[in-house]
Amino acid sequence: MTSNSLEKIRRRLKVDALLFWSLENIRYLCGFTGSDGALVVTSQERTFLSDFRYEAQASAEIGKAIFKKYRQKIEGVAQFLGGLRIKRLGFEANTMTYEDYRRLQEKLSKITLIPLAREISHLRACKGPEEVKKIRQAIQIASRSFADTSPRIKPGIREKTVAEILECRMIRRGSQKTAFPIVVASGPRAALPHGVASEKKIQEGETLVMDFGACFKGYHSDETKTLLLGKPSAQQQKIYEIVRQAQEKALKAVRPGVKLREIDAAAREVISRAGYGKYFGHGTGHGLGLAVHEEPRISPKGIGVAEEGMVFTIEPGIYIPGWGGVRLEDVVLVKGRGCEKLTMLPKGLTENILIF
Repeated sequence: MTSNSLEKIRRRLKVDALLFWSLENIRYLCGFTGSDGALVVTSQERTFLSDFRYEAQASAEIGKAIFKKYRQKIEGVAQFLGGLRIKRLGFEANTMTYEDYRRLQEKLSKITLIPLAREISHLRACKGPEEVKKIRQAIQIASRSFADTSPRIKPGIREKTVAEILECRMIRRGSQKTAFPIVVASGPRAALPHGVASEKKIQEGETLVMDFGACFKGYHSDETKTLLLGKPSAQQQKIYEIVRQAQEKALKAVRPGVKLREIDAAAREVISRAGYGKYFGHGTGHGLGLAVHEEPRISPKGIGVAEEGMVFTIEPGIYIPGWGGVRLEDVVLVKGRGCEKLTMLPKGLTENILIF
């Protein structure tokens, strides 16, 4: 997001300054990687505010932004804003707590606080070359770690053990942390879209959904594999192929200018026509970057169109209570007349059957 883009937002909303509270947006706009602070953007400058713990770190990271130190966050931010002699302040409504908002408003009685949500939601949607490079590295770490882990998946091993092995491999390969709690859900638990690994033992004949991601220099990966443990049943093969075809159709729909809803509809139509529409209850994808879930949203309610530089997931699924589920997820970069698939693990049926 360039200074000109922020200035356009400021002018369109007729605010004198913008206050950023989320660490992802602060990192994106000034480079700070610590765990607390606030950023104020005016037409003249960017000012990052934090306490003494981050003074040295901020001076090394925030480039041309100015650093201001406070003792207490709300008091320090309010004091600084009060000294700017501004009348209208735009702030991140979807990241600031109500208590912080109330206290800030109380101390800035002469300033009108303008809540911003949708107006800045597009802030990080389109990625630059360096951002894409970091996402690629996170994907590479996760992919190689999965390849290290998959030979360990045998009947009798616990879901938690598989998750622990995968997490250990990702950390050893350079991931700062896991992007989110690793999903390892087998058998009936595969019907849980976010079935975080449990003590359950994996059994032959089950489906196994694994959703995992690495984090490299703040940027995340996100990929889901569904494994068929042993010779698959006719129903397992059928549902897997429906999901694979739904994902393939959605991937082919991605191109600059296409409505986000149309990408979702492409996947949803395949699953609905096969009679499993009620078992696909989430959106087809989400943006990926400094946060695991960010703009754009690929869903029936998705707003806007795909733009060159956007990075998002394509992850249709079918989840049948009591039976299990199948989800396939890849990450794409919108470019040229279509998209580039950044994730690299195979999603074909035969490539995901484990024979013991």
